[in-house]
This record gives sequence, structure tokens and C-alpha cells, in this order.
Amino acid sequence: MNLLTKIPLLKQSKNQIDHNSNLLLLGSCFTNNIGKKLDYFKFQNTQNPFGILFHPKAIETLIENSVNKKEYTDNDIFFANEQWHCFDAHSKLSNTSKDSLIKILNKQIASTNKLIQESTHIIITIGTAWVYRFIESDKIVANCHKVPQKQFDKKLLSVDEIVNSLKNILNLILGLNNKASVIFTVSPIRHIKDGFIENTQSKANILAAIHQVIKSQTYYFPSYEIMMDELRDYRFYTEDMIHPNETAINYIWEKFQQVWISDTSLVTMEEIDGIQKGFLHKPFNPNSSKHKKFLQKLEVKKAKLQSQFPNILF
Repeated sequence: MNLLTKIPLLKQSKNQIDHNSNLLLLGSCFTNNIGKKLDYFKFQNTQNPFGILFHPKAIETLIENSVNKKEYTDNDIFFANEQWHCFDAHSKLSNTSKDSLIKILNKQIASTNKLIQESTHIIITIGTAWVYRFIESDKIVANCHKVPQKQFDKKLLSVDEIVNSLKNILNLILGLNNKASVIFTVSPIRHIKDGFIENTQSKANILAAIHQVIKSQTYYFPSYEIMMDELRDYRFYTEDMIHPNETAINYIWEKFQQVWISDTSLVTMEEIDGIQKGFLHKPFNPNSSKHKKFLQKLEVKKAKLQSQFPNILF
């Protein structure tokens, strides 16, 4: 008896991810969930240099500014709620010092330019098609930073608008690095604050748009479909009944491994997992000879792995 409607997935035949790959992850908070897995298994990756970005226009702005090496100035930031903010970035970059914020923004722009050039894989997770336009500047923002809502117009991006945004993202990335593989995915997190029907409209527009831009070097991974169809039960959600819980994240991560991680790296991941669990081991007697031998063996395993992959640090 089969109790799940499983989505058929095939191993990616080329451009697989291994421990020599460089990954850049951009987009909604689901990016951080997968990023934590990549961190644990010691893959070279960077997540959201400008913080969480929920919609395609915010991701497009970051990539466009990075490729063009935009220099942020006083004109790009504002003061509110006792901090300096930038409408292009998440509030995690906000700062009490104006100069510090400008310095951080320009540092991250330079870093993102370099990351795009060096990445073998760029994973873009889109969370919503709902955007806020700041009325005063007539620009779509990445984050409202708790500025009063009356200063914004809320809008649902059309399929055509998202297609144009995604095409621009791809042209900018591949224009700077024509060897990068771009993987799109849709966040399984439901943006219920927009409304149930509105969230469905949003996801539908995103999905329709992504599948219009899939081409050579561009791929789609069905995070959203796995959550909605294979894990269609509230036991796979956190207490807020909106975010996937750890079981769901692990399940989707296993599916991602199945498709994208090379067989050789799957073996390496087992070795890393053993070392990581060794670090977490709590001995009854830390000074015992048995525990000292255990630590010595752990160091040997570490050294062997790091001789193969000097970039791996524990």
C-alpha cells in the first residue's frame, strides 16, 4: 500500500553539486533552511548577502546592483525607529550608524559581484509575488522596515512581470558567469498574511513564470510541490501551521540530495556527519583514556578529509 503521492525525481545528469562547487543562495527564508544543511555538510556556500529577499523584484535589484557595482550613498538609506535602513535590504543589515550601514551595503555588493562570478550554482527561492511600492520614490522595496503601510501601495506581480524579472536575473548572471547553473525553487512557506486566496494567486503566478524561463543551464526543483503533495499533513508544520518543521525540511533536503548532490559527495557527507556527531558527543568522563583515543581518531578523520578538501573547516 502506498500512502504518499510521490513526485518522480531524476538525478541531475550534469553540473552536479560536490564539495568543490561554489553555491550562492538567494531568496526567501526557505533558503536559510537549505543553507543550514549545506553548512552542516561543509559545502562552500553563501546565503543572502542582503538578507532574506521574498519576491523576484528584490532579488533582481540585488543582482542588477551587484553586477553593475552600484555604490550606495546617503541617498539610498533612511532613518526610522532609531536605526538606519535601506529599502533594498533586509532589516538584519540595518544599523544605528549611517556610515556603518553604507559600508556594509557596499561591501556586500562587491562580495555578491565576486560570488556571482565564482559560483558554479546559484539557487534562487521565490516566496511571494506580492510586492510593496514606496509611493514617494515609486520603487518596489525588498523590505518595508516597519514604515507605516499608508506610505506604500501593495501589488500582485503579474506572470509577465515576473517573467521579465526572471529573464533579467538570468541575463545578468549568465552575462557575468556563463558557466553557472541557476536553480529556481518556490518556497513551501505560505504567506497567509496576504490571505489564503491571495497566497494561492501569488504562488500560481510565480510557478507559471518560472516555467516560462527554464532553458539550458536553468533548472527547477519542486520544493513547493513536495511540501504540498507529498507532505500534505499538518504534522509536517511548525506550531504556526505555516512554516515547514524540521522533519519536512529534512525530507525536502533528502530529495534535493537525490537530484543534485553527486554520488562521491554523498560518501563525503557520511564522513562529515560522523565527525560532526563526534563533536556533539558528551562523554561521561572527558579525561578517560577511552575518550582521549576517541578524540585522536576524530582528529585523524578530520585531517584525512581536509587533505582532500582544504576548504572544509570544522
